[in-house]
Amino acid sequence: MGEPEFFVTPGFGEKLHGLLGYSQAVRLGDRIEISGQGGWNDDIEFPEDLEEEIVQAFDNVERTLAETGATWRDVVHLNSYHVPDDPEFIGERPTRVMSEQIRKHMGDRAPIWTQTGVAALGAPGMRVEIRVTAVLGSA
Repeated sequence: MGEPEFFVTPGFGEKLHGLLGYSQAVRLGDRIEISGQGGWNDDIEFPEDLEEEIVQAFDNVERTLAETGATWRDVVHLNSYHVPDDPEFIGERPTRVMSEQIRKHMGDRAPIWTQTGVAALGAPGMRVEIRVTAVLGSA
């Protein structure tokens, strides 16, 4: 398998690496694991609209995957973490937007997906975080 190779996404990843000391992704052979990506911009700011935040999180996953040589088509497993408005249910809107983005980025390829509601995420104002596992060449 070889040595792990760590990646820091230009922009937001460099900022988070400097602030918190972690990498955005690791590659072990053909397997890639990325850390949870929020819907932040390069200054770690979040849009007010939840749908925009989810779309931006997908874009940030894509940027991070690209650093490793992978694409959404290589993704086999997706975890999403949500701060719901209602503690009983993540909600129709975030679930719908997540599903739309999965289809947009992956076409007919359907990864396994775990959607989890949480009380809080790693940054103030953060409402969604997406983490994926990819296997190069699995598309």
